[in-house]
Amino acid sequence: MGELFGTDGIRGVANQYPMDVETAVKVGRAVAHFFSNGASDNGRFVIGQDTRISGDMLASALAAGICSMGKEVYLAGVIPTPGVAHLTAAEGFAAGIVVSASHNPYTDNGIKLFGADGCKLSDADEDTIEQLITGPGEFDMEGRGIVRTGRVHALKGGRQRYGAFLKTAMRESVSLAGMKLVIDCANGAASVMARTLFGELGADVIALFCDPDGININVDCGSQHPQMLARRVVAEKADLGLAFDGDADRLIAVDESGTVLSGDQIMAICASYLKQQGELDNLTVVTTVMSNMGFGMAMKKMGLRHIKTKVGDRYVAAAMRETGAVLGGEDSGHMIFAKHHSTGDGMLAAIKLMEAVQSSGERLSTLASVMTTYPQCLINVSVKSKPQLETLATVSAAIEKAERILGEDGRVLVRYSGTQPQCRVMVEGPTEKETQQLCRQIADAVTHELG
Repeated sequence: MGELFGTDGIRGVANQYPMDVETAVKVGRAVAHFFSNGASDNGRFVIGQDTRISGDMLASALAAGICSMGKEVYLAGVIPTPGVAHLTAAEGFAAGIVVSASHNPYTDNGIKLFGADGCKLSDADEDTIEQLITGPGEFDMEGRGIVRTGRVHALKGGRQRYGAFLKTAMRESVSLAGMKLVIDCANGAASVMARTLFGELGADVIALFCDPDGININVDCGSQHPQMLARRVVAEKADLGLAFDGDADRLIAVDESGTVLSGDQIMAICASYLKQQGELDNLTVVTTVMSNMGFGMAMKKMGLRHIKTKVGDRYVAAAMRETGAVLGGEDSGHMIFAKHHSTGDGMLAAIKLMEAVQSSGERLSTLASVMTTYPQCLINVSVKSKPQLETLATVSAAIEKAERILGEDGRVLVRYSGTQPQCRVMVEGPTEKETQQLCRQIADAVTHELG
């Protein structure tokens, strides 16, 4: 992983390097060059964004960089990240770009890239693009000689075409009629279409946090903060609740009792449902190492193969392509249904979850019993640097102690965030008290060394 790209594109504080205008122009130029088929190619690029106030600034800078290389830009406006992935592949764009920092606060922003197939890029491709951005760049000088520059166009009807695509994911024999649904749009990209989408599928929809103002994205709402959603589900006597993040590529659900379900639990429900329908190809499910121990146990009980990758939904997607798996994702709520889409999609995952509920005739809480969740503690520690963890004696000692105490009844995972200056400490164990205690001890050790 280089200086710019993390686990999900480039990310940082808006209007500061690398999320400044100057760098965004360079990214645009580099992307246009990387996806070019030669000097005569007037390739088309699509750019979408979430609702952050800095989105217009960065989308415009990216567009300027691409146009300076003689390529055409189509602005999709505010649209979920997976919507850009779909449009890229379905409408023949050379690449898709999303300006979003996902679940981060409005002060951050990011740049996510999709190839012509609608898939996120490999590490090798990102490394090549990063070298173009940060290096001397002969292509940059070539670009300055281009007289016939590209133009910027408004992409009309993009959200509507994406919404129509999403509706095809639901089985024709299933309807959401009679289902009372509460949705939390995180004041983000889902705000522009989620209420209409689920209403057209037949649900009685109550929408929360769908009034973005540029700075309220993810503030005490969305997939990271489903508490208000849970209370509203109970108060409205709704069948379930759905919470998306800022760019709507994540989903967290709430059952009728107000209990919050993780991405792992949603995937376990969908894995069981797809297996019953004969649609779980190769009887394989892919997740990252962050998945709860209980998920692996549930897969084993179902007779399914469970493959784990490093953190990042693009690594999950790559493993799915390699193994022919059709379901995969992350406990954080990224879920990929490969028969329908090439990337994680919160609203598509919601459709498949509700399809499972409606087809079974059971409450969501009943379906969730397919998986027993181990007590888990996750602490994010702010760090000033990211040295190799094994070189930190205090941290290594705390990890070894926790692993010795837990034995086979738990696990420890300590890793740096790929998108933020943080170290993530995760511990799973047999009891809540012991899990919290051991996680805090490791986190304190990280703070001592790097805080």
